[in-house]
Amino acid sequence: MQRRKAEQVGDVVHQILRQQGLEAPLNEFRLIESWAKVLGPVVERYTRDLVIRNQTLYVKLSSPALRQELLMQRKELVARLNAAVGAQVIANIVFS
Repeated sequence: MQRRKAEQVGDVVHQILRQQGLEAPLNEFRLIESWAKVLGPVVERYTRDLVIRNQTLYVKLSSPALRQELLMQRKELVARLNAAVGAQVIANIVFS
């Protein structure tokens, strides 16, 4: 038996996810799951809801002071969250 084109399993899985249209939802899930790791437990404690729509992460916070602080760091947070996932998932964050 001869090997033809040997591919890595990870590449094949990635290809299948892309073909089935599951890559974007999976990356969105990973980004939401990475919120606590990237921002830490203090921010997580004040976070009420996270939703991604049209490459925008909507975040509900219970602390107005924290909301203002994160608003000033928005661009950096977008970069850090995308880096945690390893893909361009979001382009903007809206805090409410």
